[in-house]
Amino acid sequence: MTPPHSASSGRPRGAAQDPYGFGIPVDRHGTWCTQWDYVEDRFGVPGLLPFTISDMDFETAPEVLAALRGRLDHGVLGYSRWRQDDFLSAIVHWYATRHATALDPEQIVYAPSVVYQLSQLLRLWSRPGDGVVSHTPMYDAFPKTVAAHGRRLRECPLDDWAELERLLALPDTAVLLLCSPHNPTGRVWSADDLDRMARLCARHGVAVISDEIHSDLAHAPHVHRPWAGLCGEGRWAVITSASKSFNIPALTGSYGIIGDPESRAAYLRQLKEADGLSSPAVLSLVGHIAAYREGASWLDSLRAYLAANLAMVADRLHKEFPQLGWAPPQAGYLAWIDLRELGVDDGTLQRELVEVEKVAIMPGAAYGSPGWVRLNVGCPRSKAEAGVDALVRALLRLA
Repeated sequence: MTPPHSASSGRPRGAAQDPYGFGIPVDRHGTWCTQWDYVEDRFGVPGLLPFTISDMDFETAPEVLAALRGRLDHGVLGYSRWRQDDFLSAIVHWYATRHATALDPEQIVYAPSVVYQLSQLLRLWSRPGDGVVSHTPMYDAFPKTVAAHGRRLRECPLDDWAELERLLALPDTAVLLLCSPHNPTGRVWSADDLDRMARLCARHGVAVISDEIHSDLAHAPHVHRPWAGLCGEGRWAVITSASKSFNIPALTGSYGIIGDPESRAAYLRQLKEADGLSSPAVLSLVGHIAAYREGASWLDSLRAYLAANLAMVADRLHKEFPQLGWAPPQAGYLAWIDLRELGVDDGTLQRELVEVEKVAIMPGAAYGSPGWVRLNVGCPRSKAEAGVDALVRALLRLA
């Protein structure tokens, strides 16, 4: 299968309010795309209009594409190193300029993926049978990864602080697995929230793994605060990547920040000696460096476009179902919608969406919350409108 050409650099761009052409559809069919080409795997029907896996239908920043082309034009794709100044200083620069956080470059590590980092840190900081606390609803990779390592997941409702402390205080709880900003709800944790969690974890000797992959997509006035800015040394780690914010997950690279020197050394031994993964995906390094050094303007335009998509969803739902009181998330491009007020059966709604409307929208049950749906609007406005219209039509027939 030969991937089609995209509507790539040099194409006419949008008007002033869309300088990067986010509203121009890009055909992703035939590119081995999980969201478009393999929608049948999850929904049982091919050819659905997908609003599913959390990647976006946009080209990445032109600066990233130019850097990737330049690296490919060099022609030699041999072994490389991630522990070099261009990569590390780009991350330090990004945290300083975007998150007002000073990073020690010695604390930065590389990984092929965020979930790889989660796996390794669970092995470092817990034993089989230990408890891992995480908030519900929950990113669906968390329970799978925790279970695969023989740890016990302990679920805590998002705003139940008493339950959080009870779970952290259990003698065999080893790790708080935090999602910040939270997926799927888009919650941006406040400084007070994070400080409170840090104090609880310190009191009960619990390590913290903070997945901050959505951190660059917080919507004003909400401000993401990195866990790395809360603590010095200690058993904590940030696991993250530019892959969500710059839409480059196919480059398969990520990085982490590990506070404790001994844990960091153990992690790097595992990466290099046990798993043989110390030579990074060089295009991921190139993409991260270009994104973090040159991609700020593109990201700001993206966030504005996503905020307008989410405002459109809110307007449409308020018009038809004001009783839902739906508000856009504080971060990201995933519309997490509580439909329980309508009394619609999940299975019936999914059949309507798939069989009648021909769209794929994630059911909340996939994240531990029946009665909700997760609609991905990281796409041109025309596609986002089609998805909301399909959801509204199905709900009007059923509610």
